[in-house]
Amino acid sequence: MPEVDRAVRGSGSHHEMPQRDPILRRGGFAWNADIVSERQTDSGRTVRQLVRRCGKATLATLLRETRGAEPTPYASLVLVAADTDASPLLLLSRLAVHTRNLGEDPRAALLFDGTEGLASPLAGERVTLLGPLEPVSCERMRSRYLRFHPEAAQYSGFADFGLYRMQVTRAHLVAGFGRIAWLPAEAVLLPRCPSDALAEAEAGMLVELDREHLDSLQLLAAECGAPAGAWRPIGLDPEGIDLARDGERLRITFPETVADMRGLRAALLALLRKRRRRPSTEHSS
Repeated sequence: MPEVDRAVRGSGSHHEMPQRDPILRRGGFAWNADIVSERQTDSGRTVRQLVRRCGKATLATLLRETRGAEPTPYASLVLVAADTDASPLLLLSRLAVHTRNLGEDPRAALLFDGTEGLASPLAGERVTLLGPLEPVSCERMRSRYLRFHPEAAQYSGFADFGLYRMQVTRAHLVAGFGRIAWLPAEAVLLPRCPSDALAEAEAGMLVELDREHLDSLQLLAAECGAPAGAWRPIGLDPEGIDLARDGERLRITFPETVADMRGLRAALLALLRKRRRRPSTEHSS
């Protein structure tokens, strides 16, 4: 079974995470050892998987109730989508308190909580990303955000709404008892190359997958234990593919992190061809 993460939005349901299969394990770039250690690289993968899996986060900003007053921590719930390099993207209204806070001081923190449904939440994974959260004008990023949160399309065009991107400076990962680490941005975010090249080609590749490989994607989703339905591709990045169906999302990672467009296409075709070679009865839900 491929490595997979499932996330449910809006239904209030809890699902057990499927078992990890070593056939599809998390891959990673071989960063310069002088910059990022092997242990940080492993922790960075954990952070990115958590950020990509969570569709929401707790946003902490600094509130100044009166001009010149000492800032007070202020926390709020926000919807988040990860860009191809795993940078958080948010769609915020200028009328919201947290957005006004960011206008005064862009420093922010985002807590991604992967402990939902666990009997012992403190044994689960969670990560806090820190860095300035500032407006960004990028139609590609906006389109990606809306694919992950299509319900936001009904208000995304309002004049007071704008896209924000966190420039991650560091992260604090708690991946269970005894596994705690501070990580630099270089360990958390994927390198701009190939992330930028893949990002520019993402929309076209999603159209191609939707048009030519939809049946194979349904088989792939079924093998991952997902319920039968119209699963559609919504995101591609160097580490995996995201599918969505009726408010539910499915994350499937590649065997290795891809380094270019050729590698991305090869990783996708390898997954799809493997599904086609198996009898359809193996994929029934």
